[in-house]
Amino acid sequence: MTTDRQKATYARRVYPLDAHDLTEEQIAVAFAMTSRRPEAFDEIAKQVSQEKAADFHERWVLGYGHGSVAEHAVVHLAVENVSRLACDTLEDNRLGSYTEKSSRYQVMAQDYFYFPEELSSDLELGKLYTQACQNLFREYLDFIDCTIDHLRIVNPKREKESDSAYNMRLRRFATDSCRAVLPAATLTNVGVTANARVLEHAISKLLSSGLAEERDLGKELAERGREITPTLIKYADRNPYLAHMPDGQIALTNMNLPEATAQESGSEQQARVRLAHWDAQAVEKIAAAILYRHSGLGYEDVWRRVLDMAEDDRNEIIRQCLAGLGPHDAPIREFELAEYTFDFVMDYGAYREFKRHRMMSYIPQPLTVSNGFHVPSLIFDAGLGDRFQQAMSQTEAAFRQVSVNHPLAAQYLVTHAHYQRVLAKMNVRECFHLFKLRTSQLAHYAIREPVIQAMKLVVETHPGLFSYLSLRDYPDWWPFKRND
Repeated sequence: MTTDRQKATYARRVYPLDAHDLTEEQIAVAFAMTSRRPEAFDEIAKQVSQEKAADFHERWVLGYGHGSVAEHAVVHLAVENVSRLACDTLEDNRLGSYTEKSSRYQVMAQDYFYFPEELSSDLELGKLYTQACQNLFREYLDFIDCTIDHLRIVNPKREKESDSAYNMRLRRFATDSCRAVLPAATLTNVGVTANARVLEHAISKLLSSGLAEERDLGKELAERGREITPTLIKYADRNPYLAHMPDGQIALTNMNLPEATAQESGSEQQARVRLAHWDAQAVEKIAAAILYRHSGLGYEDVWRRVLDMAEDDRNEIIRQCLAGLGPHDAPIREFELAEYTFDFVMDYGAYREFKRHRMMSYIPQPLTVSNGFHVPSLIFDAGLGDRFQQAMSQTEAAFRQVSVNHPLAAQYLVTHAHYQRVLAKMNVRECFHLFKLRTSQLAHYAIREPVIQAMKLVVETHPGLFSYLSLRDYPDWWPFKRND
């Protein structure tokens, strides 16, 4: 029986450790020391000087490999004027948080692009590269003006709509489409929030890059990060394994797939999705996981019993665990036990939004102009189709010239309209999140199209797993009763 004295002595407390009074390293130590100290966190924190925190991290995190301690030190970094290409590498960390300057809501200034150091010693290629980027930005800005003029004709101002609201609405439509002509060299700003462990890994990846910009970015992140957590990312450095792996993979590909050459295609193509692999026992695995949680039995016993069930009984287990989903709910974790692997072809603009779903596993191929490109319908409607095609042709010619000696730097010239290949594996639970967010009419059309295709493939494969998927906007082919 709990006495009043015990209730008072062990009363629940929830409170922050103030980052104004303590460094991130001191906070990390205070949290870490609770495993061996009986005092409250704030009492421990009073005893942790910055010097003691550094000693602790040197011994336990760096010396003994207890890296999880570094996850308690959180770093916020503002990163400005890096290329979209370098930003992709920076953001390629599953547990970080990133908010980036949007090409959908902002108009990019003329010459707002990165010039790669790799071309600085080659005057001819450097000039070619600069002219290609300048041409793309000139067309981008002119396309915005032309498409807005077109939209004023086909989209008149709404009743009681102010001039500023009307102009903003038209500009949003214009930038949504005209961003397609921007290259991967386009500069951007990104806010980064990451714990010290994630940041150390991100820095190591950047320092191991074959691109000078990414290595330089890694150095700056390390310098700024060490001002906040001097010990926890003290040894973030180039990783030989990561640095050598791209060349090793290229050699393996050339050895084992000698006939694999990308098709050089400058014509417009279509986004497409193929379901490369799926779990033939998806329903059985999820049903077994559902029953396992509260069974008290070993998984093998549960699995045998689920296999012995009638198909309708397994489907009913699934149905009852999905029927109560609200429009903003995620299925329970048991739905993570079945997975799908997709082979996507989507334009670079769509890929940059797609990769934000970092809980999945995705493997992109290098940026290229070889897969064709997409011409936004608004560009055609505004009579700019031929100019767009010409801009793509000129850019592709520059890409091929640069790529002869500088294949990595050539990627900066790839536009948001060019199609890229990416292999993605995600479980059913992540599918729910992706489909809800990216099939909405609010999503950019470039990502909405391939995600709707992917959704159709899995709905046809396992209809019972997605019959209770709640969407903001349902496609015409949706086979189930709608919740709208």
